Formats: sequence, C-alpha cells, structure tokens
Amino acid sequence: MPGGLVALLDDVAVIARTAAASVDDIGIAASRAGSKTAGVVIDDAAVTPSYVTGLDPSRELPIIGRITLGSLKNKLLILLPGALLLSWFLPQAIVFILMMGGCYLSFEGAEKVIEKLGGKKHGQTLEDDIKDPAAFEKQRTASAIRTDLILSAEIMAITLNEVADESFIVRAGVLAIVGIAVTLFVYGAVALIVKMDDVGLHLAKKSSASAQAVGRTLLKAMPWLLKALSFIGTIAMLWVGGGILLHGLHEIGVHGPSDWAHGIELAVENATGALSSILGWLSYASISALVGLVVGIVLTLVIHKVFMRNGAAH
Repeated sequence: MPGGLVALLDDVAVIARTAAASVDDIGIAASRAGSKTAGVVIDDAAVTPSYVTGLDPSRELPIIGRITLGSLKNKLLILLPGALLLSWFLPQAIVFILMMGGCYLSFEGAEKVIEKLGGKKHGQTLEDDIKDPAAFEKQRTASAIRTDLILSAEIMAITLNEVADESFIVRAGVLAIVGIAVTLFVYGAVALIVKMDDVGLHLAKKSSASAQAVGRTLLKAMPWLLKALSFIGTIAMLWVGGGILLHGLHEIGVHGPSDWAHGIELAVENATGALSSILGWLSYASISALVGLVVGIVLTLVIHKVFMRNGAAH
C-alpha cells in the first residue's frame, strides 16, 4: 500500500512538472508570437475608432464593449478552434481563407476611398438623416465585428505559424493568450482614444492652470486625432488587405507580385542609408496598399455594378 501511494505521488509529480513546463512553453511562445502581430494590432486599433466616432457620446463605451465581446467570440469561439482544426486536417486551406479576408479588407478600404472622392455612398453614414439610431448603431457594430474577424484571422494565422511545431496544448494556449491579450489591448486603447475629449473637458474645469492647459490641448487635438485615425484606418485596411494578397499569392506559387514588391523594398533600403529599414518597410507597405486599392476598386465595381444591379432587377 505505501509503495502504491509513493508511485501515485511520483505520477502526480511528473504530471505537475509536465504541466509547469507546458505553461512555461506557452508563455515563451505567446510572447514570441505576439511580437509578430504588432503590425496588424496597430491596424486594428486605427480602424476601430471610425465605427464609434460621431455617435452619441453616451453610446461610445457600450458600443466598444459590444465590439470587444464580438472580437473575443471571433477569436476564441470561431478562429481558435478553426485554426487548430485546419492545421490538423487541411493546412493548405488557411492561405485561401486569409486571401478572402484580404479581398474583403481591400473592398472595404476602396469603398471608403471612393466615397471620400465623391463617389456614391453605400449604406447609411453619419452625414445622412438617421431615422432609427438603434438600427444604425447595430449596423455599425456588426460592420466593426466583421472587420475585426478579418484582422483577427490574420493575427491568429501569424500566431499559429509561429508555433506550428509546438504541441497541440501549447498551440491552443498560445492562440488563446494572444487572442485575449490583443483584444484587451486594442479595445482598451480605443476606449481611451474616443473618451479623450471627456478627459480633456474634465481637466479644463480643474482649478490647476497646468491641468486646464492639458485639458484644452486634448480638446483641440481630439478632432484632428479622429480625422487622422479615420485616414490611417482606411489606409490600414488597404495595406493589410494588399499585404495578405501578396503573401498569399507567394504561398500558392505566384511569386511575381511579391518578388517585385520585395525587390523595390530592397532597392529602397540599399539607397537610403541610415533610414533604410524605415523607408524600405514604408515602400513595401505603400505597394501593399496600392495592390489593395486596385483589387478593392475592381471588387467594388463588380459588386455594386453587377451583383447589386442584378439583385435590384429581381
């Protein structure tokens, strides 16, 4: 009996050490994978404020809360199990799913560019007379969650690629940790950005002269910040969408477009000395955005001129 108890305790100790090692592996792999997703995280943070700015200020945080919940559902209930299943049974499909997402982001970004340049607007915007604020809010939230799904898919795909050689438990743990951490970081930052004017107003009413000065600065900066984020968000959609398409084409054997883009990036780096890394990256990002814009314009024309016209005819 004592011998059996000792054996049981030994087994428990082995299991505990294995679990501790797995936790360490998950933490290390999560930090490594998380750093690779920085670019998409920045895009996500830039895109999201455009969905809540201009609405009733009292509704900003509730809308961000709903988008955050939707983002967690996207990552943990759809993308995490989907990514693990695909990595097991059909890893070749991942690149095509990502390219579909890249097409969607390119379409969304190009549609915004066309509307800004005077093209026909599709769906309600803040410039229209909103007859049903609740329905409009619901539509904006749903649109934000759809865009988040695409950006989250890119984040999870990058993460999965970084831990492809790890065990199933480590892969699942890393995907969950990165998904939750990215969501809380992005939407926490978005909440701070959209409520900056409230913070500025609060500080402007303080008795301290320095607090008042900071408050006035925040209030003056807020409109410009929101305009900048709207612009950055549109560019980010095109940049990420085009980048996904270039990478996807390379993965399926069509190397020409991505080789051309990387060739320009390398030429810029070789010609710019101390600023080579920044300007090289900027050149590749610009080409990606241009690819996204061209693809997005084609998709916009096809969808609005062909499919929607045919739908209206019926």
